Order: sequence, then structure tokens, then C-alpha cells
Amino acid sequence: MIFLIVGCEIGFWALLVAGLAVRYLLRARRLSNVLLVSVPMVDVVLLAASVVDLRSGAPASPAHGLAAIYIGVSVAFGHQMIGWADQRFAHRFAGGPAPVKAPRTGPAHAAYERGQWLRHLLAYIVAAAVLGVFTLLVGDAHRTLKLWSVMAPWALILAIDFVISFSYTIAPRKRRGI
Repeated sequence: MIFLIVGCEIGFWALLVAGLAVRYLLRARRLSNVLLVSVPMVDVVLLAASVVDLRSGAPASPAHGLAAIYIGVSVAFGHQMIGWADQRFAHRFAGGPAPVKAPRTGPAHAAYERGQWLRHLLAYIVAAAVLGVFTLLVGDAHRTLKLWSVMAPWALILAIDFVISFSYTIAPRKRRGI
């Protein structure tokens, strides 16, 4: 399962880079659109493979939990990652504007950090929902307990991220040299 997750991550970036390269280097918009629309299919493959693996009697493992995390992060941050890569490709290969950088100081930075935490929370919720579906499909909550082992450490990370992200609301970063 770990190899499948790694393969899906490689597939995500390979399809993304191929789609953007075809768009900006070859100027083949239709083929680019097909490749870019295929990027979310990587998640579908991972989801389907995980379900098939679990339904076929494979012991539930933290690797299946990592698959759920991968899907949650992809849902919450995937569009943002694609936009990030697209801005850079357009700038580098098509004369597009310089990529927009996230604000680094002040209230705009605080708002950005709160938004990123909300995306993180969404990723967590989606992963928990996927684990819930896995549990229902297996039909044995005891057999799927190991799936859920990934959520406790992630909850701690989410809490730490909350404290850091929302601290900028209370004490915004100031520009250096002022």
C-alpha cells in the first residue's frame, strides 16, 4: 500500500507537470486539459485500490490510514498546489506575470494563515470521512482500528498548527526594519 501511495504522489506531480508542459511549451490546450483533468483521477485510483485491498481481506493498516490522509490533503490543498505550479509555469515559459507570493506580514498574513489552517482542518475532516467509509465497507470496526491510528498524531499536529496560525491574528508579524 505504501508503494501505491508513493506511486500516486509521483503520478500526481507527473500528470501536473506534463499537463503544464504541454500547455505552455507545446501550446496544446486540449491535451493539456485532458492531462490536468486526469490529476484528480490519481485520488480515485488510490481510493479504489484501498477499498479493494480492504474488501479482499487484507489486514487494515496505518498504510490505509495514510491513503486517507493523502486523499484528504489532495482534496483540501490540490487545487492550490495546481494553481501554484501553473503560476510558475506561466511565468517561466509563457511570459506570464510573476507568481503571487503569500503575504508575509500584517493582517493579510494572519488571514492567509487562518485560511491555510482551515484547509488543514478540511483535509483532516475528509481523511476522517474516508476512514469512516473504509470502516463501513469492511464492516468490522475492530478490524479497522489500525486505520484510525494515524488520526491521533495528526490531531496533535492540527492543534499545533491552529496555535501557530491563529497566533498571527493576536500578534501579527511586523515588517523588519520598521
